[in-house]
Amino acid sequence: MKAAAQKFGKFLSGMVMPNIGSFIAWGFITALFIEAGWLPNAQLASIQSPILTYLLPILIASQGGKMVGGDRGRVMGAIAIMGCIVGAPDTPMLMGAMAIGPLAGFVIKKFDEAMDGHMPAGFEMLINNFSVGIFGMLMAILGYYVIGPVMSAILAVLSAGVEALVNMSLLPLAAIFIEPAKVLFLNNAINQGVFTPIGITQAAEAGKSIMYMLEPNPGPGLGVLLAYMIFSKDKMTKDSAPGAIIIHFLGGIHEIYFPYILMNPMVIVAPIAGNICAILFYIITGCGLVGAPSPGSIIAFMAMSPRSQMLFTMLGVIIATGVSFVIASPIIKMSGAKSLEDAQGKMASMKAESKGVATAAITSGVKKAASEVKKVVFACDAGMGSSAMGATKFRNRVKGARPDLTVINTSVDNIPADCDIAVVQATLVERAMKSAPGAQMVTIGNFLADPALDALYAQLTTTEVKAAAPQSPAPAQETKKPANKVLIREGIRLNQKPVTKEEAIQAAGELMCELGYVGPAYVDAMQEREKLVTTYMGMGIAIPHGTTQAKGTVKKTGIVCFQYPEGVPFGDEKANLVFGIAGIGDEHLDLLAKICEALEDEEILEKMKTTSDADWILKQLS
Repeated sequence: MKAAAQKFGKFLSGMVMPNIGSFIAWGFITALFIEAGWLPNAQLASIQSPILTYLLPILIASQGGKMVGGDRGRVMGAIAIMGCIVGAPDTPMLMGAMAIGPLAGFVIKKFDEAMDGHMPAGFEMLINNFSVGIFGMLMAILGYYVIGPVMSAILAVLSAGVEALVNMSLLPLAAIFIEPAKVLFLNNAINQGVFTPIGITQAAEAGKSIMYMLEPNPGPGLGVLLAYMIFSKDKMTKDSAPGAIIIHFLGGIHEIYFPYILMNPMVIVAPIAGNICAILFYIITGCGLVGAPSPGSIIAFMAMSPRSQMLFTMLGVIIATGVSFVIASPIIKMSGAKSLEDAQGKMASMKAESKGVATAAITSGVKKAASEVKKVVFACDAGMGSSAMGATKFRNRVKGARPDLTVINTSVDNIPADCDIAVVQATLVERAMKSAPGAQMVTIGNFLADPALDALYAQLTTTEVKAAAPQSPAPAQETKKPANKVLIREGIRLNQKPVTKEEAIQAAGELMCELGYVGPAYVDAMQEREKLVTTYMGMGIAIPHGTTQAKGTVKKTGIVCFQYPEGVPFGDEKANLVFGIAGIGDEHLDLLAKICEALEDEEILEKMKTTSDADWILKQLS
């Protein structure tokens, strides 16, 4: 249940967070120009209503459609939400957008899958354009008659429930759920799915909403950090707290204080009590914010406060901080010196779990004895890049102890029937189990440096297995083409400035197009592949490539290399080397094997991440 809630929260957050700037713009326009604002201006205030009514729902719905159905899903979501907006004109359709956007993307995705390989030549543009138009129209009609009114009714019920809690003075008890949810990474499901839509509705009617103040108040976490800074017996924890305070209070990154609670779970009582007192104070003083403060920094929190209530807003933060500090202090003083490092590791594991990524040896199926295992298959979506490198590295690692073991790679939908153990990423487990129902499943977060691979190695190298004669090399080891023909000097770009993951993938794809390896459609497929499951391999390396369906757009095998000394964020990790890959058959595997060889030498790997000598890199991979 927790995993499902975390996944749901992550999905909701994925629709809202890319558009948070528009929420901030709407909040500032509201705070500044409405009649009770800082700079009342009726003309400029008139911008506020169209943003709330049209812009925000359209942005959220189009993002939701894109997350499910790509660029065509984005257009579908934007069309469909218009039906909801017009069908329920008195209700801001934030919740409607979160429902109909992904649904519209799903519809067009299923249509595209059904048409794959069946589209008459020369009719592609006609069918693609008309399908979005027709299905978009039908989804807009569905939104007008069904989804819009239903979401309006649901929001009315939720708003009435909140009003009842306020009238009965029970709203402060929401903190009992909010604070533990934050530490368990369930806050997105609560905040983005419930509080923000209700807050927007209330703010549209009353000009402010207390719902915006329930989760992002920085006071409860600040009290905990101050208590650790003063009373902790562990030097590392004590020394780290001041820096964490700055990041939390000014930067708005609340995650920084979660490990301090995880290292001593009793401390959770402190932020709960602090938030209860703050919410009660805000109810008594009639406080509310005009927009969602994001991130939860004191700067954003105060910026969204009405001018007449800024003092009370700040007092609520101070109350939360003081209560949290007073309760946390004796708990921390009476506790022994506990390791912040261990708590941070635990938090990383929980955060990975909330994103659907395993960080330990999670297995499905019957765990097999080492003597029973003859074939291990590394599987990814396309069977071209991630799994190939993973298989090569693991094969090199295990061959000394298990020369009889066959280690290969393939696509997740083509795992052979004689597979004993399948190694896959978390989001592909279900597909792998359908492909190889009798195999033991080992779930990993990345293919190069995952604890699950260490556990698998230990499982396969027990002393009960006698060394056997080496088998012929697995197909993935055969040299199909000289590596230096796959990676050329023009395909190496060094000392690149930091960019987003999407920009790094786009750059790699465009260079492969420029060098004649792929067609333009392959670049879009690389972005879609990354949405399915990360191509980050571990050890600072990512190898973005297209989906299985995009193999037809590959003109010839080629690899490009982009070096980012400062790193490109791939989720919680950073890639310094981004290898764009397009392969026909197994022609690219020789170079992947060379990359794996480089990984075995830490000095070479680190130099590859920072060198300015492209010829040196080419030599290492030739």
